Amino acid sequence: MKITAEDVQYAARLSRLELNPGETEYFTRQLNDIMEYIAKLSELNTEGVAPTYHALPLVNVFRKDEAKASIDPEDILAQAPDRKGSTFRVPKIIEG
Repeated sequence: MKITAEDVQYAARLSRLELNPGETEYFTRQLNDIMEYIAKLSELNTEGVAPTYHALPLVNVFRKDEAKASIDPEDILAQAPDRKGSTFRVPKIIEG
């Protein structure tokens, strides 16, 4: 598949980008180089090669989720400099 300048201009128009002729030529050349590389990769024999998502075997190091008792909201609100009912009260920062 060969990418044309018209293809690049079409994609730019969809992306709401304005490209000058030099940029169009540059991106056309770059995209065609990428397509050539993909074609080379497609020639590789990968039969018998297991699919991988990472070059190294990774192991999840996260702990299991455990339900625990939460902090009492009153203990937290007691530390607030200002509160209104069960919420923190903060200075207004947006005019409206």
